[in-house]
Amino acid sequence: MNCGATKSTLALEGGPPVRREPFPVRRLIGPQEKEAVTAVLDRAVDGVVLGYEGEPERAYCEAFSRFHGGGFADGVNAGTSAVYVALRALELPENSDVIVPPITDPGGVMPVALCGLRPLAADCTPGFYNTDASQIERVLTDRTSAIIVAHIAGLPVDMDPVLALAAARGLKVIEDCSQSHGAKYKGRLTGTMGDIAAFSTMGGKLHCTGGQGGVVYSRREDLIQRARRCADRGKPIGLEGESENVTASLNLNMDDLHAAIGCAQLRKLPSIIERRRRLALDLARGIESQCRFVRLVTEPPGVESAFWFLLFRVDLDRLNVSLDRFVEALVAEGIGVSVGYWFAPVTMKWMATTPATRDLPPQDLPHARRTDDAHFKIWLFHEDWTQREIGDIVEAVRKVESAWAS
Repeated sequence: MNCGATKSTLALEGGPPVRREPFPVRRLIGPQEKEAVTAVLDRAVDGVVLGYEGEPERAYCEAFSRFHGGGFADGVNAGTSAVYVALRALELPENSDVIVPPITDPGGVMPVALCGLRPLAADCTPGFYNTDASQIERVLTDRTSAIIVAHIAGLPVDMDPVLALAAARGLKVIEDCSQSHGAKYKGRLTGTMGDIAAFSTMGGKLHCTGGQGGVVYSRREDLIQRARRCADRGKPIGLEGESENVTASLNLNMDDLHAAIGCAQLRKLPSIIERRRRLALDLARGIESQCRFVRLVTEPPGVESAFWFLLFRVDLDRLNVSLDRFVEALVAEGIGVSVGYWFAPVTMKWMATTPATRDLPPQDLPHARRTDDAHFKIWLFHEDWTQREIGDIVEAVRKVESAWAS
């Protein structure tokens, strides 16, 4: 360990870096997925049409529901599509307001506008990227019909106050669990607490269905039947006596090939989450014991994060350096970090060009901005890391903060 680092010993200034080798690549896809895909293709070669809503998709949706303790699921082609059909399933009043996350992928908010609804962002909990009930309550209007919460970086939102607020106001709750597969809040899996939930299963998520994919999930069968209709061009799925398409929508289906990958992936998901949690919590302990001004964002009591990526909070008041320069120094030490996570959809250009949103006034997110100005992230964290990666990160953070300690 470098106990007395100075600026001259930093790799940024020509000193030796902590790590020279690249970090391990993630090997999410393996022989199990290859075997599952080959089986589907073999059936297609034998004349079974390669389509959707076949046995592989049924098996995946049933396994997904079992993982969540029951309920109903439908596979779609992307996480954005899952949010879209979840909104359509709730049949919210036209032009009503939907409270959306301050920080999330744009695909988690754009469907609100595409449904003819108005997205209003609740600010972050100070010091975090998630929102909370107090921030949501500040932006409620008499036109609010629903709340979307996103569990950013795998850390669950404090859901009980949000659910109580929604119940008191008669509002629907959509959980965006794209970053939180298998995370738990007071023993409950994310996705099981709101009215309906959306998941992304693209190739970089905690479990995947291939390069792209998504799932819409609910404890209520009627909501999933509506979602299925909206995911398949308004076909009369679940409606007796109907033979024609009943609503205008898009073709957003998952296909059997992607579902077969998902089945193999779901079997791995518990061990993936367990491994990530062990590595992340080891890193948190190492940072806390060796470093003074940097902390890994972990989890409050009663919460189990899935740690989709890692967020580090920096006490810049105690360091003679900017966040950008601090991150630049860590990169020079061989640690793949980057500044912040400024994905604030309601501040983006598309808001001014979309009919449902172009007349909305600018939305101020001061807590989100301050949070982003004090954090850096490791985007490519995954379960194939070892204790060597944990030790190198701790050493590099200690070395860099020591050089710039005030």
